[in-house]
Amino acid sequence: MLKSESLIQLINNLTKQEKKEFSLYISNKPEKDYIFLFRLIDDKKISDPEELKMSFLAAKPASSFNTVVIYLFDLLIDILTRLRTEQDSYYLLFNELLHARVLYEKSMYQECFQVLKKVKEKAVYYENHFALLVAQRLELNYLLTLDFEDMDEQKLLNKQYKMNNTLKSIRQLNEQSSLYELLKYRMINRGASRSLEETQKLDDLVTSEISIVASAGVENFEIKKNHQLFQANYFITVGDYKAAFNSFVELNKLFEENSHLWNNPPVYYLMTVEGMLESLRIMHNYGGMNYFIEKLAKLSSPSSSFQLNVTYVIFIYRLFSFIDAGDFDKAGIWIAEHQASLIDKMLLLKEQQQAEMSLYIALIHLGNGEYRKARKRLSATIGRGHLYSLPLFRTIRIVNVMIHYELGDVDYIQSEIRSIKREMSKNKGYNLKVESFLLKFLNYSFADTNRKKRAEIWESMAEEVHALYADKYETQILRKFDFVAWVEAKIFEVPLSDILKREHASKSKWQHHYCPKKLPHRFS
Repeated sequence: MLKSESLIQLINNLTKQEKKEFSLYISNKPEKDYIFLFRLIDDKKISDPEELKMSFLAAKPASSFNTVVIYLFDLLIDILTRLRTEQDSYYLLFNELLHARVLYEKSMYQECFQVLKKVKEKAVYYENHFALLVAQRLELNYLLTLDFEDMDEQKLLNKQYKMNNTLKSIRQLNEQSSLYELLKYRMINRGASRSLEETQKLDDLVTSEISIVASAGVENFEIKKNHQLFQANYFITVGDYKAAFNSFVELNKLFEENSHLWNNPPVYYLMTVEGMLESLRIMHNYGGMNYFIEKLAKLSSPSSSFQLNVTYVIFIYRLFSFIDAGDFDKAGIWIAEHQASLIDKMLLLKEQQQAEMSLYIALIHLGNGEYRKARKRLSATIGRGHLYSLPLFRTIRIVNVMIHYELGDVDYIQSEIRSIKREMSKNKGYNLKVESFLLKFLNYSFADTNRKKRAEIWESMAEEVHALYADKYETQILRKFDFVAWVEAKIFEVPLSDILKREHASKSKWQHHYCPKKLPHRFS
């Protein structure tokens, strides 16, 4: 990436507060080249590097464009770092460690040790083991160079003992984080468990993670946080949503009791709330979803990318509540409201998020009978070959076939079904019965079939349909969208929204019976 391109991206991602800090910095300065360049990007909205260069040189022909770009980029990074020092304990602690080093270099030893003492106290309070380790190591290094002046051996041994405990905590956290990272990698790249055999393949991770937690001994926010995250994601992977919900409840409680230990931006808290929303959706508790969506709406961070992710989570789970209820009209309005704030910025999201957004927007168009819009939305996603490895990609392909079914494109349907079946034959361990059920139906033609015959066909599918809904591994795809409802709508020639509304009303009746007792009354 060109430096000028990086600068454009950096300025476009600045928050209002960050731009205000820059304005304060330049308030008493004359109009310099870097200020002019900033205004070209921020005020004139120039986003093309070549256009930016030409516009700059046209006004400042004697200046070096590349030099000014580098200067402005470095200046903005310095301002953002200083701003973060005031907002984030992580930046603050390491900034104070630099102060201690400067004091030591100037032979101000007493002041240096006072700063290190404060850093250690704050690091313990914020459970920042890495800052604590650096402070402990610096202290011992400086004591060594000063010949351990005014220190007895027992005091030295005590400092070394504390540092070894810090190293032990870091090692445990690293081992536990490694297991969680491996679990998430498998979830992203392999998808949820599709059989008992796949579930059993995760047993080694579960056993190792529990062993680490048991050996930790001391109360530790990070260990407990990682444990609940691991447990919740494991239960989601194997289809035990009730247990996953309980883990997310415990995790949410842990976060609310330790708000001073949140990361900035609070990425793990967002993961927790997203997990709560997913669990509540599966249990059809939409009132509970509203409670957590409202909490997310109040969340703020200086990170523009984090705020975009918050917007995405709010958008997608509101959309789910409309889809599940068969209210495609409201869903269409919701999409239109987020065109500028989210959909136009979709390429800034992770690939998985982009694929999910495309899928669900296409399903809304499908539900509203806007089949060509649905096809256009998915064709752009399918054309991006690097998304092919995502487990969600096959679902996207099947939905695309459904759209072509509505458009009556028989040749495309037959060709794509053959292609999907070839893929399924190569990866039999990753296939789901719902997928086979849908592909079998998509080969049917009801052009000349009367209503009685349709009812008989549906009746013949009843046992298979019941088995799909009862199989926890099949719900991994049915929780994305009730594809069986779409088949029923096609067989009986009724609007998909009617089938979904009926199912939604039926499931909502027993949501409180199904939800765990740990669900707090404030969002039940």
